[in-house]
Amino acid sequence: MTASGNVYDELKERGFVAQVSDEDAVRKMLGGKPATFYIGFDSTAASLHAGSLVPIMAMVHLRRAGHRAIALIGGGTTMVGDPSGKTEMRPLIEEETIRAQGESIRRQLDRYLRFDGQGALALNNADWLLPLSYIPFLRDIGRHFSVNRMLAAEAYRLRLEKGLSFIEFNYQLLQAYDYLVLFRRHGCTLQMGGDDQWGNILAGVDLIRRVEGAAAEALTFPLLETAAGSKMGKTAQGAVWLDGSLFSPYDFFQYWVNTDDRDTGRFLRLFTLLPLTEIRRLEALRGRETNEVKRALAYEATKLAHGEEAARDARAAAAAAFGGSGEKDADSLPTTRISRARLEAGIPPAELFAEVGLTPSRGEAKRLIRQGGLYLNDERVDSLDRLVTLGDVGGDGLLLKAGKKKIHRIIPE
Repeated sequence: MTASGNVYDELKERGFVAQVSDEDAVRKMLGGKPATFYIGFDSTAASLHAGSLVPIMAMVHLRRAGHRAIALIGGGTTMVGDPSGKTEMRPLIEEETIRAQGESIRRQLDRYLRFDGQGALALNNADWLLPLSYIPFLRDIGRHFSVNRMLAAEAYRLRLEKGLSFIEFNYQLLQAYDYLVLFRRHGCTLQMGGDDQWGNILAGVDLIRRVEGAAAEALTFPLLETAAGSKMGKTAQGAVWLDGSLFSPYDFFQYWVNTDDRDTGRFLRLFTLLPLTEIRRLEALRGRETNEVKRALAYEATKLAHGEEAARDARAAAAAAFGGSGEKDADSLPTTRISRARLEAGIPPAELFAEVGLTPSRGEAKRLIRQGGLYLNDERVDSLDRLVTLGDVGGDGLLLKAGKKKIHRIIPE
């Protein structure tokens, strides 16, 4: 924590703060007796991804500082769909799917927050949104909202040209109502979220002021892009999921190892719990020592997402795969099983690299072959006509490598 001992100042130094409703009030709130705060997570997929880690890690810091965290699963709001940041209406999801995805997200958040019913709670807004009666809701809540003010909000303004459905127009009311419910039931006085949620969060602050005559606060996080300009948590192959069955702990580790040099310090602050003094030491390293920085980032981020054992295994597998020594053998590497018959017949390397996800397409794989960037075990693939066969498979299987950092194992069956 910073010298001030106030977790708000640590959040700010680590890069979490984009906008805040009243900085003095929030600093005072987070520097005093335990406060209750919340962040919402809509159930739009079966897993969160690395882009969700900014709000998750902010919650972890506040929880560690003694404040009470509420992770609000959006079982109700997901049925409406948040228009923020979207150029078109989100597809409507079946209620049963929303419930299942919400439970999966709750389990992922539990690894970070340790829900105990006291210092951290997992709630679902379906519990109060789905039973709402429409006319009473309009009379009690809707009357406090100005249509002109809502249309001026960034999320709605950007959608007016493309078309904004009436169901989406209700989203801000529902999110504001969530804040009011949590204020009434749990004494929640701080809502946090991505910077694209600023208008929605302020609507909740205003609703609490109008209905309860009380003060509540808002804080948003910056919407991250990598130094190269790509969206945080995305790769050429797709999202960096927090679910290990969708994106293996090894691949998760390698994602962070492959961080752009320009991003390592920023990511260490945001995505690890390393003390700021240690982060500053790592940032001062130069030359080949910068690999230590990336390995530290990868290990700490993987430990939080998948546990310490998975992080050790991923680190050892990476060391073994790239010429170092590790605690475990290639069994920790991401692995695909291929039928012996296919290998006996021979598989074009571009087809195989694309199939296991090391390249986004066969065309990209062919381009990398021409540039000398793909390897079978440690042998460069030097011809588009070469076939991958059983003869390439060793005792630990066949290692496919794309560049220096991306690796995948093939096992015949």
